[in-house]
Amino acid sequence: MAAPKSVAVFFAVLNLISLLPFIAFSFSPDQPTDRKILVLLDDLSLKSSHSIFFNTLQSRGFDLDFKLADDPSIAVKRYGQYLYDGLVLFSPSADRFGGSLNIEGVLDFVDSGHDLILAGDSNASDLIRNIAAECGVEFDEDTSAMVIDHAGYAVSETEGDHTLIASDEFIQSDVILGSKKLEAPVLFKGIGHSLNPENSLVLKVLSASSSAYSANPTSKLSNPPSLTGTSISLVSVVQARNNARIMISGSLGLFSNRLFRSGVQKIGSLNKYEKSGNEQFVTELSKWIFHERGHLKAVHLKHNKIGETEEPSIYRINDDLEFSVEIFEWSGTSWVPYVANDVQVQFYMMSPYVLKTLSTNQKGLYHTSFKVPDVYGVFQFKIEYQRLGYTTLSLSKQVNIHSCVSFHKFC
Repeated sequence: MAAPKSVAVFFAVLNLISLLPFIAFSFSPDQPTDRKILVLLDDLSLKSSHSIFFNTLQSRGFDLDFKLADDPSIAVKRYGQYLYDGLVLFSPSADRFGGSLNIEGVLDFVDSGHDLILAGDSNASDLIRNIAAECGVEFDEDTSAMVIDHAGYAVSETEGDHTLIASDEFIQSDVILGSKKLEAPVLFKGIGHSLNPENSLVLKVLSASSSAYSANPTSKLSNPPSLTGTSISLVSVVQARNNARIMISGSLGLFSNRLFRSGVQKIGSLNKYEKSGNEQFVTELSKWIFHERGHLKAVHLKHNKIGETEEPSIYRINDDLEFSVEIFEWSGTSWVPYVANDVQVQFYMMSPYVLKTLSTNQKGLYHTSFKVPDVYGVFQFKIEYQRLGYTTLSLSKQVNIHSCVSFHKFC
């Protein structure tokens, strides 16, 4: 018996769709090292006063191009191609950038998947504040305000105005800050910021204590401060949906040789450290920012009927199939197997018909098997993997499900 014309058309469309290439997206370029970074400075003296930080980047294979922020030769793009992979803005007082770079250019740079480190300070310009705001960070609107903490400042020979903060309020994430515990507090002197509650991509990595507040340290408080306690972020990070990474600090001094080498003792604590936690904190965080850690790639997404090895373009309802994918993490020097117990695959048509947590062989291979649902149509294998500190993996592969073997007869 011949199939009705509408059924024949339906299967013809399915056959046409099956010829389309599968869609698979994963942020997994070649090894993320030997990259070029543009460093814009307020003053060229910062090259020496912050040389330890710059040297750590260069020792890890990064090529740094130093320019004054108002240099007329600045360009991040030429003939439609980006000249740099990362941007460091150590120019908090810059009212404008030189050359062809402006705020839109910085944001386009990040939107194109490139990384950014931005340091504000007590003299932060509207330009720097606006870039931070576009990234989900709002510096205190009071341009004279600094973070003050009368119960969490760093002990010194003179008490001063308690604006040199000793903070040990770190994000609890080995992938972002490294597996080695930060023992010494981080010294911070600068401006505080809050996070845009509508931006779920921005995270505090260094917070103020519950006794901190943001105000002008040279005048008495006439009104309650707008930023107080642990809601004040000292350093924040963003991982954009395109996996570009951003670090925003309210202190340029955080990266300085002086604070790297300084001893630290937090008021009220008996613990004295010969060296602050700044160098370890900034070094480990910069590794994350520039994708030396927490950077995943997925390869060899495969599916086939159980007992077979070739990928079919068509499955029948109730077929038994197996699915696998390999996931690796960049260690800083090589790709190593990524090991986790929370990677899932969906078998999806309009909504998930099957949701399976993948098993792993601890060597990078993730796999599962299941029975094809009793529904025919166009399905996708989908992986949407998001985990704190790791690049997002988004992959899909399309297959057709038919209700019978023959396209010309009813089953």
